[in-house]
Amino acid sequence: MSTAPLLLGICLSLPGTPHQGAVFIPGERFTLAWTHSIERQRWEEDYEVRHGSQPGTAILHAVAARVRGSAAGMEPPPDARLVHGWYHYTPTQASPDRLVLSRSAFVPDYQRCDLLQGCRPLSHWLASDGGVTELTACERAGTNGQR
Repeated sequence: MSTAPLLLGICLSLPGTPHQGAVFIPGERFTLAWTHSIERQRWEEDYEVRHGSQPGTAILHAVAARVRGSAAGMEPPPDARLVHGWYHYTPTQASPDRLVLSRSAFVPDYQRCDLLQGCRPLSHWLASDGGVTELTACERAGTNGQR
């Protein structure tokens, strides 16, 4: 008897939602993108989802980040490189346990981007309640026909 392979991806949940009620989005590489609420500049962070050290666990790994322009509240780090209007840098927190995303009706939603599907707002998978959404790395059992 073979066991189903574990798919890596991210889980989105709202506060107070049980972990098993989280929305699973498969994929080992993605970009999280958003528009700064005051300066209206785009910010992007590239992540990989990797198997954790314990069976059945997954971790986020921040690979790269970039911000379009520089303004109040969005200063790039000192080691950032300016390339075609974008400041590119390596995030200082390489493996965050979770990302806490403040989602508001007053700014465009965060986007999850990948090479196959392009960019889609998080509301494609999970409606915002106007508060916080938690993003974590996770694994789910795969089935035949899933990648």
